[in-house]
Amino acid sequence: MSVPERVRAVVEPVVAAQDLELFDLEQAGGVLRVTVDRPGGVDMEAISAATRAVSRALDEHDPIAGHYTLEVSSPGLERPLRTPAHFAWAVGRQVSVKTVPDHPAGRRLTGTITAADDHTVTLALDEPAGELVTLALDDIEKARTTFEWGPAPKPGGPKKKPASTTTPTNKKVQP
Repeated sequence: MSVPERVRAVVEPVVAAQDLELFDLEQAGGVLRVTVDRPGGVDMEAISAATRAVSRALDEHDPIAGHYTLEVSSPGLERPLRTPAHFAWAVGRQVSVKTVPDHPAGRRLTGTITAADDHTVTLALDEPAGELVTLALDDIEKARTTFEWGPAPKPGGPKKKPASTTTPTNKKVQP
C-alpha cells in the first residue's frame, strides 16, 4: 500500500465520523493537506474538531515517515479540481482551466463543465460562446471552480443628500 493510500485509509473514516466528507488529500513536500466539506459548508468549529481528530489518528497510526505539517481546511468558494471525482462534482459549474503548454485548445480556458468521466472533461467555453471542447485530464495542468462576485459598486459610492441645517420659519420677508 502506497503512502497516499495508507494516509487515506486512516483519514477518511476519521473525517466521516465528524460528519464531514473528505474532498481532497494531498502531500506536497513536508505538508499534508486534508480538505473537508459537507453540504452547507464547514465552519471553524468543524475544522478545529477535524484537525484534532485527524492529528490524533495520524499520530496513532503513523502512516507517513518523517516530519510533516498537517493542514486541514475547507475547499473554499473557488475549489481546485484535481481528480476525476472533483470534475464530476463540478458538472454544471463555471470553471477556469490551465492546460499543458502548446495545447491545441489554448492555454487558458473558461467555461461550464458539461460532462466528466475518469479520463476526460468537456467544457462549454465562454469564448467563443458555447463551443464545446473535450480535454484529457492529463492535459489539464490546473483547474478550479470560479465564483462570480457580482457587479462592482459605482465609484464614489451612493450620493447622500446633505442634511439641512436650517429650520423652517413662518416669518415673511419684505422686498
